[in-house]
Amino acid sequence: MEDQRAGAALRALRLRRNWRQSDVAARARVSASTVSRLERGHPEKLSLATIRAVGAALDLRFDLVPRWRGGDLDRLLNARHSAMHEAVARMFGQMPAWSVAAEVSFAVYAERGVVDVLAWHAGARALLVVELKTELVDVQEVLGTLDRKRRLAPVIGRERGWVPAQVGTWLLLAESTTNRDRVRAHGAVLRGACPAGGLEIRRWLAAPAGPIRALSFLAAPQQAGGSPRPGLRDGHGRNAMSPFASRKRVRRPRDVGDAGSSHAPAAIRA
Repeated sequence: MEDQRAGAALRALRLRRNWRQSDVAARARVSASTVSRLERGHPEKLSLATIRAVGAALDLRFDLVPRWRGGDLDRLLNARHSAMHEAVARMFGQMPAWSVAAEVSFAVYAERGVVDVLAWHAGARALLVVELKTELVDVQEVLGTLDRKRRLAPVIGRERGWVPAQVGTWLLLAESTTNRDRVRAHGAVLRGACPAGGLEIRRWLAAPAGPIRALSFLAAPQQAGGSPRPGLRDGHGRNAMSPFASRKRVRRPRDVGDAGSSHAPAAIRA
């Protein structure tokens, strides 16, 4: 939304409630001149928190819309997401006991969506829902979506002939300082929803036993020749089992095991 149009929307909502600018300012805990500047389409030098506070006073939400070189940003983001898919596919390729389907669309009654990766272990009758995120933006939305897919997973799996005795979820985030910071900032919520880390999901993938809810990070470290090699990392802190511990220097992950191995790759970290 352009600045002038956003200002017009604020003014229209204020007038609809028969409020003065000072009324909005009092509710948003800002000055009346700030409200006036926004209504005139001049948000320069105002913080995003201030703009959102004024909008919230009128039940109006402001969302950021990044733009870069036309449609190039969408292609860039899609490329990062595709790279994560490729890394996960290679990882599961080292575990012949697992079957994997990518981008599985579903329509269960009024609920529709796409599961990024759906993995099936026939021997253990274990179904794993993998949610890939290049950026962790809205934690509540991500967890709500993951819980919905976990709930619908048995129905989605049966359409492929996969009838699970146990269902797991794995939230896999792209390795970045921003994502690390957001995980720490929302540690209590994420810990409750995804209590398992990288070491636990590695053990579970090798021998699924019972449901699991895990969170870990995906990185693409450099090979000796300079080309990227996908790898899965966990947060190195006082408790290496947890992705929520304080961050330490990350060592280079060990090489993935032989292609014929049934064990989960040792490069998975929490």
